[in-house]
Amino acid sequence: MRTTANLLKRGDRAIITHIDSDKIPLKLLEMGCLPGNEVEVIQIAPLGDPMYLNINNGSHIAIRLETALQIEVELFEK
Repeated sequence: MRTTANLLKRGDRAIITHIDSDKIPLKLLEMGCLPGNEVEVIQIAPLGDPMYLNINNGSHIAIRLETALQIEVELFEK
């Protein structure tokens, strides 16, 4: 199932399939937010923004929902 990262829920795991590199901060790319990497949602703030992700390379990042909209993912089946 393909979707964008902003629709993931706590505990969801997915693989990044595509990103809009023009709209994503370079720092996120440097931290491993790249196609082919696995992400897991660790926590979502009470009001839904930002979300805290674990990238499979060991990076932990917090991103705003507007940034998560630019990250296409394929959800792993539960």
